[in-house]
Amino acid sequence: MPAKPRQDLTEQGRRAQAAATGGLPLTQFDGTTPYEEYVHAGTLHGLQGMRTSQPGEMAFLVITQVMELYFGLICHELEVCQRYLRADRLEDAVVTLRRTAGHLEALNASWAGLRWMSPSDFHAFRDVLGQASGFQSFAYRKLEFLLGIKQRTMVRPHRSIPRAYRALLRALKAPSVYDDALAALSRRGYTGLDDMLGRDLAEEYVPSEAVETTWVTVYRDEPDHSPVRALAEAMIEIAQLFHDWRYRHLTAVRRTMGERPGSGGSAGAAWLERARPVFPELWSARTLV
Repeated sequence: MPAKPRQDLTEQGRRAQAAATGGLPLTQFDGTTPYEEYVHAGTLHGLQGMRTSQPGEMAFLVITQVMELYFGLICHELEVCQRYLRADRLEDAVVTLRRTAGHLEALNASWAGLRWMSPSDFHAFRDVLGQASGFQSFAYRKLEFLLGIKQRTMVRPHRSIPRAYRALLRALKAPSVYDDALAALSRRGYTGLDDMLGRDLAEEYVPSEAVETTWVTVYRDEPDHSPVRALAEAMIEIAQLFHDWRYRHLTAVRRTMGERPGSGGSAGAAWLERARPVFPELWSARTLV
């Protein structure tokens, strides 16, 4: 059956519609509702394939899926930010990062939905997860790559999923948001960044004294209202909120399973504690400003 043609509605059309219904909502539609066609709510509500009758499993599934959607949204926003950075539209990049910060705050708030879960609640259904682990999340891994946390081995779990594997390889080899920010600074006359910008972008990022010096100069010499200072502050906000997500993840793991190993082969909480900071020189520069 051919897809129904999309029916956009203008402001004039909405006013005419409200006048015709006397301000009451429409209740008659041919087929499904326009809301369902746009949001696909039926699909979303059909994705919780519970494997036990334990009530906590539903909460775990839904909140995990909500987080996955936020990972995808944040990746989308960071890619928008990169396009602005590459076009030297720093003000637009800052607006995008501030919007992304709001998404990260909402992502972090998602952990509240699992705060009630005790070890016995979690272990009532944990076994049916098998080897499934958040470590295997494609969208989360792409998010880390976009933020500059790169390791080649992190692509391996997705080799049997061609679309995800190709996308992660592209993100691994491409500039991160941090790389694009440094390139924008270089084009604005900041020197000493050539080595960092010319390195193999797929390799693990190693903090640089030259990059640290650049950020110190930004904070010492740029006026508060300058686009470069605004960019630095927007980026540190993203870094802090991402750190908050990681900390809440670690706390949730400790609260529900203590120091037990993870489902996917990791050491659990001990593995999460090894996480590296995002935009490291933006943090270390603060000691020197």
